[in-house]
Order: sequence, then C-alpha cells, then structure tokens
Amino acid sequence: MSERPNVVYFAADQMRADTLHHLGNPTSHTPNLDALAKEGVSFRNAFCQNPVCVPSRCSFLTGLYPHTTGHRTMHFLQDPQEPNILRTMKENGYEVIWCGRNDVVPADRSKEAYCDEYFAGFDLEAMKKAQAERQAKLTPEEREKEKKRQAEAAGQDGFYSFYTGDVTDKQDMGDMDDKIVAYAMDYLERRRQAGTEKPFFLYVTLGYPHPPYGCKRPFYGMTERHALPPRRPDLRETSGKPSMLWGIHGKQGLEGWSEERWNELRATYLDMTAKFDDLFGWFREKLRETGFDENTNIFVFSDHGDYTGDYGIAEKVQNCFDDPVCNVPLIIRPAKNTPCIPRVTEALAELVDLTATVAELTEVNLGYTQFGRSLAPVLAGADEHREEVHCEGGRIHGEEQCMELGHGPESAYWPRLSTQASEGPEHTKAVMLRGHDFKYVKRLYEDDELYDLKKDPMELHNCIHQPEYEGIVRQFKEKALDFLLETGDFVPNRKDKR
Repeated sequence: MSERPNVVYFAADQMRADTLHHLGNPTSHTPNLDALAKEGVSFRNAFCQNPVCVPSRCSFLTGLYPHTTGHRTMHFLQDPQEPNILRTMKENGYEVIWCGRNDVVPADRSKEAYCDEYFAGFDLEAMKKAQAERQAKLTPEEREKEKKRQAEAAGQDGFYSFYTGDVTDKQDMGDMDDKIVAYAMDYLERRRQAGTEKPFFLYVTLGYPHPPYGCKRPFYGMTERHALPPRRPDLRETSGKPSMLWGIHGKQGLEGWSEERWNELRATYLDMTAKFDDLFGWFREKLRETGFDENTNIFVFSDHGDYTGDYGIAEKVQNCFDDPVCNVPLIIRPAKNTPCIPRVTEALAELVDLTATVAELTEVNLGYTQFGRSLAPVLAGADEHREEVHCEGGRIHGEEQCMELGHGPESAYWPRLSTQASEGPEHTKAVMLRGHDFKYVKRLYEDDELYDLKKDPMELHNCIHQPEYEGIVRQFKEKALDFLLETGDFVPNRKDKR
C-alpha cells in the first residue's frame, strides 16, 4: 500500500447544510455522516462560490473563483488549458477515478487528461438514441397530443414545485447513484486485489438530493412530516429582497400551498438526503474492508444548496445568496497521523479552499496561482479561518449566452430560466460577502443587500438603507473592491516567446 495518502471527494448535488442531523436538524437521518463528523471536522459555516452546479464545480476543482475564469453559466465549462485538481493529481502520480456527475469538462471532449477511469452512471448516447427513436416513431398527431399534454401539465397546481414524492415503481436519479457508488466500491476491491502501490484520488459525485423531490422506499417516508423545523416565511413577508426571487416566486405559483404540502416536499428532500447518507455508509464500509480507510483523506460536501420551500420557492437560483442555497455541508476526515481535533467548527470556509487543502495534505505542488486557503490548520484545532466568505453570480445586460435559453413553460425550470432571460435587473451581477454577524450583497443594477444575521438569521429584512448600518456598509464595499481586485484574474505559470 502506498505511503502517500489517498483522497476521496464524496459530493452531493444541491444539499443544504441544515439537512445534517449533527448540525441541528432534529428530523433528518444522517447517521453515517454524523459518525464521520465525530472522526473529523464538520464545518457549520462552509459556503459554495456560486449557487448552481457548473460554476461551483469549476471553482472547487480549481481553487479559483467563478469570476476569475468567467464561469457564470451552466453552458460554459472548462477550457482545456484551465487548471483542475483531478488533472493535477494525475500528473503527480495519483490514480484518479471519476464516478458520476460531470458539469466541468465539455461532453464532446475526452476526460483522459483528468482521470484514469470515468464512469458516468448512465450511457448518455444510448439515452439520446432511445429518445430520438421514440420521437421518430410518433405520428404528427401523436406529437401534437404530447405537446398538448405537456402544456396541460404545465398549468396544473404544483407543476413548478419539482415535487414527485414516492417514485418506488419508477426510474429515478437514485438508481444512477446506486450504480456510481457500486462502481467506486468495485474500484476499491480491484485495488485491493491488485495490490497497487499508487495512491488514488476517488471523485464520487452523486445526483441526490437534487430535485425533482422524490425517492423510493424505504427512504421515502422516513422523515417525520410533522416534526420539521419551521421554514423561512413566504417572500411576501420579507422586505428588500432582490427581483430575481420575486420573478421566480411569481411564476412558480406556490404561494397558495398549505404548510402540510410544503412539509411533504421538505421531508421528501430529507428522505433523499437519507438515501445519500446510506450510500456513503456502504462506501465507507468498503473503504474499511479493503484496508484503505486509515490512509485516506475523506471530504464530503455539496456543490450548492436548495431553497426547498424557504420564501415559498422551490429549487435554486443563480444570483441570490441566501444561506439555504450557498451554505453547504463540508466534513473532512483526514488520513491517520494528520493533526486533527474532531468537532463541529464555526470557522468560515469556502469550497474554493478544498484544492489548497488537498495540496497540503498530500504535499502536491499545484503549480499555478489559486485563491483557496488550506483548511489543515482548522483540522488541527484553529476555529478562525476567513473573515468573510464569498459567493457570486449573474451577468451584465446583453449577455445572451448566460441566459440559458431554450426551456418553455412545459419545463419545470421555466420560472427560473425565463426570469434569467429578462433584461431587467433580475439576472444581473452580484457578489456576496458574509461574516459571522452580517451578510452584504453588492448588486450591479439594483439595491444592495445587508442582513444583520444576529437579529435576522432568516434574512427576511434588507437593512441596506438603515442609517445605523452606514459604517458597516462602507466597510463591506471596501472589502468587496479588495476581493475583486485580488481575485480578478491570474497569470498562467509560463513565459511565452515574444
């Protein structure tokens, strides 16, 4: 077995931090993640750098902020010359195995430079072929009937909620997650039998608990529907929230939902989290069984969060930064002999810090300028890391390539994506700076936001125009300028001939 430590990234998609039982959710079932937190460090205040998947992943796999390389949309993935921790680890002698979600490397480009093996969990080309064959068999009359059915469904109550509930008898994203984890476990078994000396970097990235909100039994129904913590009040009970939220809220049309319906949706999301936890438990047991556990740095986290009914909104948003969508789980259990004091820490951390942390724990030289800060000192006992964390998103007027056009009302994503296509202030640039006591959002084309998190932890009332906060706002504006100036670009580590 290699003396160099292994690395595991076990990543969720769209999981908010307050889904974890050990972080205070009394109704969630996350025993395996809770057990991991007792062996390592769980970060209560970990934040993603963009609240949708592609920009977030392009950030945490590089140590660069989304704005540094222009990743502000779902449809601009990495260029070949951009850094990536997977490629860096492969170039430094690690066997890199990538299982699951991509959202980083364009689908028409080889992943050979980034990993030794890639397993998506599904055959995308076969799916496209089957869909094309199905469409080809339909008569014009049948196509019209299907369009009419889709239009009628779009007008039904709750269509834009993403709620599907019990999907025990249907194909589901959880089936794909089963295959991804099975592949990762099979790799560990192959490694044990081969007796390979090479260290490994195993990137396991699942689909759960990303909407639609539905899963199979025995996980569906596991969460007590009537014991959930209160959700954040409807948007109509807030003041000074950004126009993007109002656009989505109005189009999703869920303001008439009873608390019982919201609780069913929210509990189903927690059921999905329980499924994720169970899959991690199976994987962790395989790590132990194969003898790799002690020499492996384990990172469990999510790319971003989810509103899950807070403010009366389902799913996510691209340029708003309320804690439900940008405060994410992060648990790090380092390899044996790495200094670590197990606990829940209040230290402010960013996913952009993951790359620098891996570099320190594995003694790998990244070879390029990046903006993450290693979390190793926090593992060792420090509970101060950053003064503020950052999240960002949006576009300037005229950037049609960032609108993510192409979804009509028959798509559940239409409320968000049609609002993103507006040339009002809705989908425009903003950057968040959040400390322990205050959250500040600088917006390019509409009012900034400031939330006093001690007095208003649910971020209901924007106090940006209240005179008593003028000094705090001024400090945050200066810090925002410093942040953007420092991280606005980076010079590649090369010297071109002139």
